[in-house]
Amino acid sequence: MMCIQSLLLMLLCVGVFSVEVQRPRGVPSWKRQFYEEGKPFTCLDGSRTIPFDRVNDDYCDCKDGSDEPGTAACPNGSFYCTNAGFRSTFIPSSRINDGVCDCCDTTDEYNSGAACQNTCREMGQKEREVMEKMAEIAKEGFHLKQQLIQEAKKSLEEKKTKMTDVQVNKKDLEEKVEALRTVKEAAEQPEKEAKERHLKAWEDNKALIRMEKDKARMAEVFLELDDNDDGFVSVAELLSHAEFDSDSDGTFTEEEAQGILGGVEKVDTLGFESIWNNVKERYVSETATDAAAPAEMPQEEIREPVPDNDSEHYPDDDIPEDEDEDDEDDEDDDPDDDYKTPPTTQTQEPKDDVDEGPMPPYDEETQLLIDSAQKARDEFDEAERALREVDDQIKNLEKEISFDFGPGLEFAYLYSQCYELTTSEYIYRLCPFNRVSQKPKYGGSETNLGTWGKWAGPEGDVYSAMKYEHGTGCWQGPNRSTTVKLTCGKETVVTSTSEPSRCEYLMEFTSPAACQEPSNSVSEHEHQEL
Repeated sequence: MMCIQSLLLMLLCVGVFSVEVQRPRGVPSWKRQFYEEGKPFTCLDGSRTIPFDRVNDDYCDCKDGSDEPGTAACPNGSFYCTNAGFRSTFIPSSRINDGVCDCCDTTDEYNSGAACQNTCREMGQKEREVMEKMAEIAKEGFHLKQQLIQEAKKSLEEKKTKMTDVQVNKKDLEEKVEALRTVKEAAEQPEKEAKERHLKAWEDNKALIRMEKDKARMAEVFLELDDNDDGFVSVAELLSHAEFDSDSDGTFTEEEAQGILGGVEKVDTLGFESIWNNVKERYVSETATDAAAPAEMPQEEIREPVPDNDSEHYPDDDIPEDEDEDDEDDEDDDPDDDYKTPPTTQTQEPKDDVDEGPMPPYDEETQLLIDSAQKARDEFDEAERALREVDDQIKNLEKEISFDFGPGLEFAYLYSQCYELTTSEYIYRLCPFNRVSQKPKYGGSETNLGTWGKWAGPEGDVYSAMKYEHGTGCWQGPNRSTTVKLTCGKETVVTSTSEPSRCEYLMEFTSPAACQEPSNSVSEHEHQEL
């Protein structure tokens, strides 16, 4: 802001008080003292001293080019454009008399014949108008900044007060959570015991049912094996059951049968109970064996062709449904070639659990205990959730209170806000103190261009730039990052984006918070030039 006003003042003074000072062509007024006509000239780098008539003689005598300020003789020389009514400036001496008007006062083309016109006053007028507008914007922006600072300070005090209240609330909630935890644990203990009793009763009942079924099955098998109904199961009676062939060699011997009976020739019902576990795993019911008997027909008979009058006159797709079903039944009934492997998997008894059904409902007393415990859990969970929300609130408040929002908290209003800029291809989104992102304008996934890192302005003006780092990685490149340059403006808006280097983005952002206090002072150097 100070530079803007100083430059504006300088332009006004130049327009009114411009005075022609006699000095060699191309020399600024503040260097006039080094060019005294009639006295030897010493190169400004001190390298040598030459007669004054060799200044601007179109021959370069000094290494620094200072003896030829008004000609193009020295490649490293510079020419001073006075530009009365506008801003004075230096141009490379190579542009002197090159046919192109570089100085608005035309002094660089004094011997080229170029048709230059002095446009300094018009340019100065336009620039003064622009500078006046900028000064007005800066003034209004700084006024808005002062309001932002006052609002931020007020908001900070409110946050601190709120922090105190929330911390008190947290303490109350912690006590409430602990009290409800005790209630919950007290309610869950009898619930747990009642559930365990109910489960144990169900398991005991299932075990009793299984045991009764097992006994009934054992008695049934005993009767099936006792072919002569003498009340004993003998070795001879077992020999008709090839499924007991333990080594599956196709021969079921008396020794193997006796081994199943526990080493004796026969057993009664009591003895059969002691060997039942060995028998029930292998035994194939005689009823199941009888049902499987038709399947033992020779393979040739099964595959015997159907008479011509039944099939030849039907295409494959037109065979009557009854015949299709008969064929499927025949395929299902195909037996194994022999009994070398006991077909235990085909005759396994249905699992007992199938008949036991689901666990019965809880009795009224147990259900009341469950409901009471559930109510205590719900109340405890709700209190815990409220406590977590308070913890999050405290963390957010602590972050906002301690965050560096500028010397006067002027940037605090940007917190939790987001600003967008739409270009021909992308939508850029800046969320100050959070992240920067880029999304294709016509659909596609969002790309993270960096998350908040730090203030990154130069020394003495650190709050003039923000740095966002560790964004989405580029293909075979670094992670994306963004530098946000802040400039003074009445509005808060993203004005432009660019990618100066691969995966490194630059964003221009205007904000009243970036406006500096107006100043009417003019530097000593500017006084000298005026």
